[in-house]
Amino acid sequence: MSGSRIAALGHYQPSRVLTNDELSTMVDTSDEWIRRRTGIATRRIAAPDESVTDMAAAAAGKALASAGLRPSDIGLITVATCTAIDRCPSTAAQVAARLGIPSAVAYDLNNGCAGFTTALAGADHAVRAGAARHALVIGAEKMSDVTDWTDRSTCVLLGDGAGAAVVSAAENPDGAGDAGGTGGAWGIGGVAGTGRAGIGPVVWGSDPTRADAVRLVDDWHPHFAQEGQGVFRWATGELPAIAREACRRAGLTPADLAGVVTHQANLRIIEAVLRQLDLRDDVVIAQDVVESGNTSAASVPLALSKLTERGDIPSGAPVLLLAFGGGLSWAGQVVACP
Repeated sequence: MSGSRIAALGHYQPSRVLTNDELSTMVDTSDEWIRRRTGIATRRIAAPDESVTDMAAAAAGKALASAGLRPSDIGLITVATCTAIDRCPSTAAQVAARLGIPSAVAYDLNNGCAGFTTALAGADHAVRAGAARHALVIGAEKMSDVTDWTDRSTCVLLGDGAGAAVVSAAENPDGAGDAGGTGGAWGIGGVAGTGRAGIGPVVWGSDPTRADAVRLVDDWHPHFAQEGQGVFRWATGELPAIAREACRRAGLTPADLAGVVTHQANLRIIEAVLRQLDLRDDVVIAQDVVESGNTSAASVPLALSKLTERGDIPSGAPVLLLAFGGGLSWAGQVVACP
């Protein structure tokens, strides 16, 4: 079995910016109320004729170009989404057609906001097992299609966008980050440029007794709904232990991390979770929620791609990815920044 790593990233956001002040003309809210409770200032909203496939293909195309690969090099495409209208053909198959990828395995994965990190783990496993040498993992959501614009508790949260990662095989001579979950060779100095432990073992699962906490309702005309206080309590109570376990499986402690990218659900959740981890003062924390809102499965790759594009985290440095969502499901892993 080989190792795997994130070789490149890409992201896409629609051009329309929806501000808090504009929202206050649509529903009983205010900029001060939204910022105080969520930390969100703006979010991006897709055009009526802009689809999940459009956004997914745009982000994936950038990641593919950044990796320097040909379409024919891709053996697996997974799109994490809960808002795609098309059920068959899958969004992944449509992305393959758009990018001219000839014969890859293509499928969609719906695990809510934890979709990208779940799909990343699946791609990591496939590459390690030799089922594909290069994979495209995409998180793409058009949350504006499922937003109840009369509900001020949820409509202020949501936005649209896509992020994508190319996962490639990497030499893994010492078994670092192997499927046994022991980690081993992880270390800030030991990762850079080696490809070792590029994607750490995943910590994932769900609490089916809380399946209704975050959901889409009304079947064929769905809208987003959640138990806000319950989700806040669950996330701040459970995610720190999940984060520490993901680090442990990668052979690290939270103090070794150079960056943390959580699901961008709510800045207050992010702050409350990370206060419970022993992070260094110089660790880079993704706060893309402030300008992008909650983009569900797109939020982790979107935020990670922006940090990488700006050079905020050194190449090869360990970054914790951590997401949770409908189900209640969660998935997280430590990855080497590409």
